[in-house]
Amino acid sequence: MLKKAAALFLVCASMATWIGCGSTSSKYLYAAIPASNQIVIFREDPNSGVLTQLAGSPVTAGQAVQALAIHPSGKFLYASNSGEGDVSLYKISTAGALTEVTPRTPVGVSPQLLAMDSAGDFLYVGNSGSFSISVFSITASTGALAPVPGSPFPMGVSPINMALSPSGGFLYVTGGGSLGTSGNVQAFTVSQGVPSLVLGSPFSTGTNPYGLAIAPGGGFLYTGNNFDNSISEFTINADGSLTQLASSPFGTQYSGPVALQIDKSGKYLYVANQASTNLAGYSIGSDGSLIVLSTSPFGTAANPSTIAIDSAGKYLFVGNQKGPVIQSFSVDTSSGTLTSIASYGVPGTPTSIVAQP
Repeated sequence: MLKKAAALFLVCASMATWIGCGSTSSKYLYAAIPASNQIVIFREDPNSGVLTQLAGSPVTAGQAVQALAIHPSGKFLYASNSGEGDVSLYKISTAGALTEVTPRTPVGVSPQLLAMDSAGDFLYVGNSGSFSISVFSITASTGALAPVPGSPFPMGVSPINMALSPSGGFLYVTGGGSLGTSGNVQAFTVSQGVPSLVLGSPFSTGTNPYGLAIAPGGGFLYTGNNFDNSISEFTINADGSLTQLASSPFGTQYSGPVALQIDKSGKYLYVANQASTNLAGYSIGSDGSLIVLSTSPFGTAANPSTIAIDSAGKYLFVGNQKGPVIQSFSVDTSSGTLTSIASYGVPGTPTSIVAQP
């Protein structure tokens, strides 16, 4: 889901490829559309943030494709198909096109989450219907998946969100909670992909912690608590355990936080508030505490539900339920302010957006 407002840029190459004069190549953006069983592919101009849908896009995906993850090499894309209990592997061409490698890999029931370590060695799949995490090692040359010993690993709760620490040494899974009942974050150390519960886990957070983000430096973790309209702030300790900040939970004036995104510098946190139809922006203090940006909030199309940022940290993309559209925003790295670039129609609500590294 991307942003709006027209941006000026130069077309410096032909062959139907949009390339800004300040860069030699474009990047690609992928969005999962479960309602139509499709993946939409966009070319991103690296100098303007403008998106152009590829010819042949959207491509057919698995039933109720839900979550996407791209290998750090930029050569492979993985998609969890929640309607059929498996994961698809796609090869990414130099022109951004996807070619599926079959057969698909079976996982648990209703796989709705994907996470990958920064080295691209392991893929983690959150199975909301079977309350488990499937873990696979990745063959670097082909992208092929092989289950690690003991996979799938029982969680005890249905995972809502999932993220790995930048080092890849810790896995965090949010879950649980109903109106009046707090949710939690389960913390695991991981060795060769195998998760082991951290002492003291789980750690209490707000109700229905749909949003989850970890600072690039690995020192802080945040959850967006959908029913509480709050953000929980944690310090990540050396052993992977979590300590809640004194200022946490951070109450917001907006409703329905569902997705969190921290910029590449680790200075700013953005929150998609589904019920308030906006993005809230916060600066992150040296102690992990949050301060509302003076230019926040930033308007979106109705019901924003997922956020992504490009590899350079210059552009932020938002998927919205109503429209449905993807919006692109430019990021002012000195102030955290977002400026709308454009909106792009898609066949249905995007549930996951990923940008090529």
